[in-house]
Amino acid sequence: MVIGRETMDNLLKIGNPKWKTSITKVETNRIITRGYPQEDLIGKISFPEMVYLLINGKLPSENESKMLEAVIVSFCDHGVTPPSTQAARLMASAGSQLNTCVSGGILAFGKHHAGALERSMKMFQEVIQRGVMGYLGPIESPEDLEEVAKVLVHELLNNNEKIPGFGHRYHEKDPRAPKLMELAQKYKCYGLHTQLAQAIQDALFDRKGINMNVDGANAGILSDLGFDWKIATGIFMVGRLPAMISHVYEEMTVESSFRKFFELEEIYYDGMKEINP
Repeated sequence: MVIGRETMDNLLKIGNPKWKTSITKVETNRIITRGYPQEDLIGKISFPEMVYLLINGKLPSENESKMLEAVIVSFCDHGVTPPSTQAARLMASAGSQLNTCVSGGILAFGKHHAGALERSMKMFQEVIQRGVMGYLGPIESPEDLEEVAKVLVHELLNNNEKIPGFGHRYHEKDPRAPKLMELAQKYKCYGLHTQLAQAIQDALFDRKGINMNVDGANAGILSDLGFDWKIATGIFMVGRLPAMISHVYEEMTVESSFRKFFELEEIYYDGMKEINP
């Protein structure tokens, strides 16, 4: 028997539910996540598989699971160079609790740090779905990607816009990107979005000598794995969280509290000269 919308609404009103979710059902002594009893998942699936299941609503294939695992690992850490890590360690030095420090680090994610992944995924997904000037989408043939990439790069560079996912302030060639692209082909996750990322790098390198970075590679891969660009920063957080915890812990246990991160002589004051009242 098919239950109509009106009947379903009436049934819902009987229990007077105030919240609706399709992710996890919790009952007494029972937890069902995306249709699977959680006790059946424990010990049977990997962490990346659980991440995929929660976000995409289904279990990944073996290759998709291995690919997502590689993506998460690639986000693990970049030392004390990112502002998020610096913010977390500063807070730890001041005596804040671990969860507060980690939260402060995560709150430092923004347009210029961690935001490139989201912007890259959005760009790739929109180009594949709608195309670019002269190449209207959806784009379904890999043969079109080379010209599409050239048009896109030309348009963005002529407007003096940076292309998210390409170039790096520390690396001339981000060592993570080629490895990820190699694994994407190995695990057969090298779809149109990842091929577009490669085509953009080829076009951009020819004009500016700029290489793809970890965000560009992962933007293509995650898009081909079926992740919406709106979830991008969340995936980055999954990968970076253990490092954030380790940096805060190191600051708490190895460094002196309230330590000097620089000397007074390293601070340049350019305000008003001293005024004698």
